[in-house]
Formats: sequence, structure tokens, C-alpha cells
Amino acid sequence: MFRQLSTLFNLYSPEAMDESHDDLCRHETRLATAALLVEVARSDEDFDRTERSTLLGLLEREYGLSQVECGALLDLAEGRVEASISLDEFTRLIDRNFSPDRKRHVMELLWRIACADGRIDKYEEHLIRRIADLIHVPHRVFIQAKLRVQEQLGGGVLG
Repeated sequence: MFRQLSTLFNLYSPEAMDESHDDLCRHETRLATAALLVEVARSDEDFDRTERSTLLGLLEREYGLSQVECGALLDLAEGRVEASISLDEFTRLIDRNFSPDRKRHVMELLWRIACADGRIDKYEEHLIRRIADLIHVPHRVFIQAKLRVQEQLGGGVLG
């Protein structure tokens, strides 16, 4: 009985509440990032297998999730994108919770999705520029992220 009460009180301790808040924040920022990746993949109205596969691979590497967990995160992100009316709900979380270096990294992830099909569509580029503005990424960092990804991919991506 004492052990059960102790366990119950530990669930509501400040430390446990902080951990659960941190977990929730981490989950929400992952979901927001995944949703922005989905937005970019869909922006050229051709969310093909290559882009989907690239997106799943990025989520797996970024977050250390299993393929099943990545699929669930992607499904959830797609649902959120369908239900959203603007980018604000996603960009606000990233802007508030990410350092400038993590924001730069998000830019690189977005460019990777845009480059997945071998070319950067004007709608993809425009959307990534809007996202950069909303998360307060300087234009210089926006361009550097694009060039870095193109270089890593062999420079063969047009856009």
C-alpha cells in the first residue's frame, strides 16, 4: 500500500511533471517538423514514393525511431497538415523551441525533401522561404542550407 502511494505521488512530483512536459514538447516539435516536411513534399502536388521514402528515412535518422514509429509519425503529420489552416501552428513551435542551429538544420531537412525527386520546384522553394521567414532564419542561412544540401547530393539538383 505504501509503495503504491509513493508511486502515485512520484507521478505528480515536480521532476516527473518536468519530464512529461519535456516529452510532450519533444513530441510536438517532432510532429511540427514532420508536418513541415510533408507540406514541402506536397507543395509541388506530387508527393511521390521517392519523397515519401526520403521523408521516412529522414525521420528515422533524425529521431532514432523504428520504421513503424516513423510511419505513425508521418501519418499523424499528414493528418495535422490536412486539418491545419496555416503553417503557424507548426512554425510557432519550432521558432519558440529551437536554437538557431537547430532551425538551420530544419532548413536542411526541408531542402532534402525538395531535392528528393531530383529537382527543386518553384513552389517548394517558395514554401521553404516562407517557413524560413516564420521561424526567423536569415536569408543567408536559408541559401547556405540549400547550397549545402545540393553539394551533399552531388550538385545535380536544379532550382
